Parts: sequence; structure tokens; C-alpha cells
Amino acid sequence: MEGYQTKEYGQPVKRYVQMMDLRDNPELIAKYRQAHSEEGSWKEILDGIRSVGILEMEIYILGNHLVMIVDAPLNFQWSEAMARLATLPRQEEWEQYVAQFQNCDANATSDEKWQMMERMFYLYEK
Repeated sequence: MEGYQTKEYGQPVKRYVQMMDLRDNPELIAKYRQAHSEEGSWKEILDGIRSVGILEMEIYILGNHLVMIVDAPLNFQWSEAMARLATLPRQEEWEQYVAQFQNCDANATSDEKWQMMERMFYLYEK
């Protein structure tokens, strides 16, 4: 494994990490992967994510388990940004579309589906 290069932002950032499970169905997982591919992603959704101040968003998968990493400026306010994101073009349509793949309540908002993770370790400075 080569690892994944991270972006450099030229400013301090903070990171959010969330998790969610997909339905344990290989066909649905393949469709979910396609929806998140460069070719399959919706331009309006990518534009909306950037417009609320998110610098980078990555989703990692293992089986049906997802981990999402979000980098944002230090002044980023998660709750405000997610509330604004929910009102942007096609966001509601996107949430309804991806709900078929997710092991969550079909009517849950994105912020309800993705569970925020708590950092329990980092390379401490001593």
C-alpha cells in the first residue's frame, strides 16, 4: 500500500471523522461506489460541499463500513455548515438517492446518518 497524499492548505485546519455502515449487499455497495466515483458524482453536490467551507472530504471503505474524513478551516462551524448544505441544490435529492444503500433510517438527514467519531489517540508531542 502506497498511502494517500494529503492536500496542503497553507493554513491550519481541523479534521472531523465520521462513520456509517452501508447495507451488507455487494451489488448495493458497488452502486454506492459508482455514485461516489469521479464520473458518477453529482457536480451540484461537490460544489455545495465546497461552498459551505469544506476543504477536503474523503470516504474510506472496508466491507460495508465507511469512514469519512473532512478537513476544514479552524473557524469552520460544523452545525451551521451542515444546515446550510441541506438547503443547497439537489442535496435533498442526493440524500434520498444514497439512502437506498445506507444502513440507516431512509428519512434521516446526512448529519443523522453519519456518526461523529471521537479521536482517542494521536502522536503526542512530548
